[in-house]
Amino acid sequence: MRRSDELSSASWATEAALAAAAQRLRAAHRAGQPLILPNAWDAASARAVADAGFAAVATSSSAMTAALGFEDGDVAPADEMFAAATRVARAVDLPVTIDAEAGYGLRPDELVARLVAAGAAGCNLEDSDHRAGGLRDPDAQAAWLAEVRAAAARAGVPVVINARIDVHLRRYGPEEERLAAAVRRGRAYLAAGADCVYPIMVTDEPTIRGLVEGIGGPVNILFRSAGPSLARLAELGVARVSFGGGLHHLVQEHLVAALTRIAADEDPYSAAGG
Repeated sequence: MRRSDELSSASWATEAALAAAAQRLRAAHRAGQPLILPNAWDAASARAVADAGFAAVATSSSAMTAALGFEDGDVAPADEMFAAATRVARAVDLPVTIDAEAGYGLRPDELVARLVAAGAAGCNLEDSDHRAGGLRDPDAQAAWLAEVRAAAARAGVPVVINARIDVHLRRYGPEEERLAAAVRRGRAYLAAGADCVYPIMVTDEPTIRGLVEGIGGPVNILFRSAGPSLARLAELGVARVSFGGGLHHLVQEHLVAALTRIAADEDPYSAAGG
């Protein structure tokens, strides 16, 4: 079932409805039975995810910013990103979690207010410091996540916080120390009130196993062709699997191929063209 496009997010995203959606989203994070999230970037892709039978919809900041004409990395205007997220949440009758990057410089109360207004039951919040470069101090990031959790409690919506850990993405520190650094951050973020942690760009089984065992809470892994299958990620105890901007990139590749056929005076819809 889909919501009518005429509905505004404010007309359905009551505090009680969003709180219930957040509880459903949180409950779907089960180690060994991961929540699978093929990330969307607009209303049409969100509806496709819903129609395919998935339990929730997540947005991808890299896909969404590309669709809106901006660069990824916490630099897109917050108004544009939340407006796009609102259209996603309006399009489906599922819990929606949005990639809020590093929070767009918003204060915790304002960030939560924008999430709730958009109809978001959850969010990604990363520990990259896009303005200073590198990573945020883990203690400072944990304290900020605790403030976001407290702001969500005040708002009456227990927003599901997926705290992204960018140690491996940023190749932070010596390679042999990254697993331990990611585990320390993961534990701190969970203790601060995050519901799941997301050590992005990890693909090898020993590291994934070490993260799951070392962090001791729900772990989100980015699905990549070079990494374990969905079934294997479940066996490793992963609680959530994201596809990030991968599906948007795949769609763009198909679009480029179709445009190339048109430019060559060929039928882009033909069987020969895929």
